[in-house]
Amino acid sequence: MKPWLKVVLLVLLMLALAAGSYFWATGMIDSNYAYRSPLKDAPPQPAESLGEPATDRLVFVLIDALRYDTSLKESVMPTLAHLRQVGASALMHSQPPSFSEPGYSTLLTGAWPAINDGPVFNLDYEEIPTFTQDNLFSAASRAGLETAISGYYWFEKLVPQGDVDHSSYTPGEDAAADREVVDAALVWLKATDTNLVLVHIDQVDYAGHHEGGAASPNWDAAAKRSDDLVAEILAAMDLENETIVVLSDHGQIDAGGHGGQDPVVLLEPFVIAGKGIKPGTYADIQMVDVAPTIAALFGANIPASAQGRVLEEMLNLSPQVSAAIPSVTRDQQSQLLTAYTASVSPNARIETPRGSLVSDYQAVIATIREHRLFSERIWHSAGAAIFLAVALTLLLRHKKRGVGGWLLTGLITALLFNLRYAVLDGKVYSLSSIIGVTELIVYIGVTTAVSFIIGWLVVALSRRIFRLSPAAAAEYTLWQGLTTVLVLFLPVLLSFVLNGALVTWTLPDYLTSYLALLCLIQILFVSGLTPILAGLTALISRVLATSSTRRNSHAQSQRQPIR
Repeated sequence: MKPWLKVVLLVLLMLALAAGSYFWATGMIDSNYAYRSPLKDAPPQPAESLGEPATDRLVFVLIDALRYDTSLKESVMPTLAHLRQVGASALMHSQPPSFSEPGYSTLLTGAWPAINDGPVFNLDYEEIPTFTQDNLFSAASRAGLETAISGYYWFEKLVPQGDVDHSSYTPGEDAAADREVVDAALVWLKATDTNLVLVHIDQVDYAGHHEGGAASPNWDAAAKRSDDLVAEILAAMDLENETIVVLSDHGQIDAGGHGGQDPVVLLEPFVIAGKGIKPGTYADIQMVDVAPTIAALFGANIPASAQGRVLEEMLNLSPQVSAAIPSVTRDQQSQLLTAYTASVSPNARIETPRGSLVSDYQAVIATIREHRLFSERIWHSAGAAIFLAVALTLLLRHKKRGVGGWLLTGLITALLFNLRYAVLDGKVYSLSSIIGVTELIVYIGVTTAVSFIIGWLVVALSRRIFRLSPAAAAEYTLWQGLTTVLVLFLPVLLSFVLNGALVTWTLPDYLTSYLALLCLIQILFVSGLTPILAGLTALISRVLATSSTRRNSHAQSQRQPIR
């Protein structure tokens, strides 16, 4: 094959890789936004109500983004510290993705993001779907209870408004918006017979995103103002007859941001006090335990898709309700298991647990999920193995032409990129690092371009590539880019094996998925930059060759005898 024909074919291949990486990366993001629960069209039906309420009113205070460690600072949140002393408290665990909309959905349905059919990533107001799964407000409404919500306007779209008797929504997220939110709620607490009131306080999250992050003094200042608002709510309540719960939907990393699998964003406070509560500090709980526990306090049905348990150890329930919990739980979990199996693996042979422990039913659901994932991963692994075999064979066929230099280029690019990303800039490998799509692409693009150019230049100079013919020099640079793409593709391949190409019927592992996204964006820039560097390499080679020819000609003319 003619040298320049090879160059042209390799350039076309690099451009195809750039296009492929772009569509794959955008497909991964879009499929997260578009994800819907396998239970969307066939939700389990609500089981029977538990019976007699244990409280006259429950006020559900959701302080958005409040980290667990911040909630423990008594000087910052003295009201919350008081509630811990007179009520029950525990460390609460959530699951990724740790965005607000999936957090709200988990708290109100009692189901994890893969099942609850709330948004997986935060959607714009116009695009937010209303719950298809049973939730606390629907359960309360069926039980004849009066309900109210005051908070961010996302709740207007998430919660079926036919199950909300009083509402006040705001598009604001700062302290001024929270003032309006609490003022609206105080009116209901003083003048109505509302039984379930959700109050959403948002300024801590605002401080994390817009005022310096969790490490900034603005963070604690926002938490203090939020605590003051809780004190106002508490002053309007009678804990002899009413109950208050204060919790959060997620945390934030120190730099500000959330959404990923970072431990600090998956730990939240859970504090509940008042009528029906046994004071004390309890063992860790799961976020999915909140909805069943509140439903039990009201004597309503456990939300039909709930994956958590009633925290009976914290509650003073009537003998009737306590006696009903095992059978109601068994019915609810059995219906959930049946619905999940029918949607995910209809041919699976399952043995329904005989008892009423939620953990037993959830273990079966986990087994069904893992069984389907295992079957899919076999095919993914086979495809990945074939790809690697072809790639390695191709490299070995060219081992005498500079494979070591090509690989070195890829390793230098990957090393320098991650040196800046993780060490110099202290970013985390999770969705929590994403401030915005444009910022992410620009950051990755600039960092990748600089890293790759350094790797290309180091190898080109050390291997004297500029001394080759223009076609050979260009081809070598293209192979540098192609091999760098292969190095960067390894995390993508791992994510493909574990998660598939796109998000489909369940949610991915968000660590490997995020690494794949990072690498696909890097591949896009390497693939686009490589043909440019190949042209530059050929140009430098030609210039050097022309200069060398002129010098040789001049030297020969100097050696000619004078006649």
